[in-house]
Amino acid sequence: MTKPIIVGVDGSTSARHAVRWAAREAASRRAPLHLVHACLEITTYTPTRLPRTFEEALRDQGSGHLLVAADLARESAPDVEVQTQLIVGTAAESLVPLSKQAQLVVLGSRGLGGFTSLVVGSVAVSLAAHAHCPVVVVRGSTTDSEPPSAGPVVAGVDGSTASDAVLEFAFDEASRSGADLVAVHTWNDHIAENAWAMAPYVVLDWVAIEAEAHLVLAERLAGWQEKHPDVAVHRVVSRRTPASALIAEAATASLVVVGSRGRGGLRGALLGSTSQALLHHAPCPVAVVRPHTA
Repeated sequence: MTKPIIVGVDGSTSARHAVRWAAREAASRRAPLHLVHACLEITTYTPTRLPRTFEEALRDQGSGHLLVAADLARESAPDVEVQTQLIVGTAAESLVPLSKQAQLVVLGSRGLGGFTSLVVGSVAVSLAAHAHCPVVVVRGSTTDSEPPSAGPVVAGVDGSTASDAVLEFAFDEASRSGADLVAVHTWNDHIAENAWAMAPYVVLDWVAIEAEAHLVLAERLAGWQEKHPDVAVHRVVSRRTPASALIAEAATASLVVVGSRGRGGLRGALLGSTSQALLHHAPCPVAVVRPHTA
């Protein structure tokens, strides 16, 4: 059976954008769509008898969110099989186990429980760090705006073997959507130029360093371009930090794909600084992809 695409639903505007995006993605992948609402039940006491308990009200509200989301999904992709599920628990704790049986988990950038000053929800960050499959956080130019419907797929390539999972996902997306792919590689992710400027007796050949970066990117792309000759690839090598370079390219993109942790990540860190920055600032959907494990 084809693994489903799972969408976290909470009734927010951001979640509705995520449902529409995921429905179209499910159609292109010919995958079923699984809409999930996590309901955190809180036991309450009232001195008078009410028509229904607070817990029942929360479940009814969640069921209503799922019904609306299912209608949105069927409007966006009429041929996609849609299932709904109401589960008891917190969103992150509920979706992480479900991600083991999914090919993709999709979330809005901020749910109803988010503080207005936050540009990305805690559930999105937690899922990106802990999920067992790729996670897409659907973003637009503002918190509540719709995501872009056209533009290239941008992939962050750091030169490590972990980039293979990013490129596999990005090439597949570009091939199915008919989009170009922009592969971005930076070689100044530790602000090396500023650091070396403090050592006046050390002279670096920046031209040679940049040439080496172009070679690293070409080597990483070679096999994937052979597998996907239909995808037009544009290479970008930059001296900027990975986050700033990717956010700049995301201005006209339909999707940005990054690894969960780059080569500069701290040991034990579950989510790298680049993926964190993209989740907070990208003007388009962001896919966070974990490296393949044996």
